[in-house]
Amino acid sequence: MTHLSIYNKQDILSITRIRKFETRLGERLQVVADRNDLEKSLQHSSAKFVLIGIPEDIGVKANHGIGGADSMWLAFLQAFLNIQSNDFLDGNEILLLGHFDFSAIEQTIEANAGQYEEKVQAYRHAVNAIDEEVEQLIHIITQNKKLPLVIGGGQNNAYPCICGAAKGWYKAGVLPLAKINAINLDAHTDFGPEEGRHSGNGFSYAEEDGYLEKYCVVGIHENYITQNTWIDMVNNPFVDCITFEDIFIHEKRSFIQAAGHATSFTDDGLCGIELDIDAIENGLSSDGSPSGITANQARQFLNYVAFDCRPAYLHISEGAVILSTKDQQPGAGKLVSYLVSDFVKAILVQLK
Repeated sequence: MTHLSIYNKQDILSITRIRKFETRLGERLQVVADRNDLEKSLQHSSAKFVLIGIPEDIGVKANHGIGGADSMWLAFLQAFLNIQSNDFLDGNEILLLGHFDFSAIEQTIEANAGQYEEKVQAYRHAVNAIDEEVEQLIHIITQNKKLPLVIGGGQNNAYPCICGAAKGWYKAGVLPLAKINAINLDAHTDFGPEEGRHSGNGFSYAEEDGYLEKYCVVGIHENYITQNTWIDMVNNPFVDCITFEDIFIHEKRSFIQAAGHATSFTDDGLCGIELDIDAIENGLSSDGSPSGITANQARQFLNYVAFDCRPAYLHISEGAVILSTKDQQPGAGKLVSYLVSDFVKAILVQLK
């Protein structure tokens, strides 16, 4: 994992606003005790969750998308580390491991690739390198029975999260086979054709490679489902979906009923939890929309699924603070910090 940057306590405290008579999460989070022996450090840590960042937009660009997903991690971290440590969330339950830095790969492609299509192919090739490193880390985390919290990057990272978690939880003896399920709150299926790795086909690749058992996507927009993908999904008994229109336009079921359907469909095993920021109305992402769920509904969703299924990992993807088009949303990092804290608190309540 040559692109992994592991944090120490001073790294965390440097962006934690210390204040008299208060304790912030950054003061309580655990860090890796020995950078040279990551696995031993995880084994000896009392933390239940391991937080990592993937600030990259290579997978998004490989899918002809707008860059900017690399901007979320630091903004999220600045908000998350400054949450108050209290009885609702202490912070000591979480180990902040660090982040991947793939910027050199992106710079090399931008400097050396020629025409647009050549760049797209180069980005797709680079996603394979990202897959390998991310999968390896998720594998190490889960085989030591820690729950990964993965923030940032495109939803291409669903693939290594699924593969790494399936292998890791299997090696830990939690799963009889190296397969997990996945629930995705998303405006898009990301179950696209296997045309080279990018942010739009992480789940189809994971299913093809045998690590994804069942997949349920909630909130997909009917206007952006290709006919071929729709046919592939409806003819696959291991894939299910509920469109945004069926929930909010036709009102065939409520939003929470849709979440309940997803957890019921995937309740026979561990389940990766995915949330794409483009599902949120006016969320800043490569493919955002003026129509979508609210921020509070996203929070409700993560709270609900954390209670109602057995999470294998959490992955929040595609969000940006600033896009390559210069569009900005300064509060985006704080929103993701709410989402992560809601998910963690819901799990901790069950453990008490």
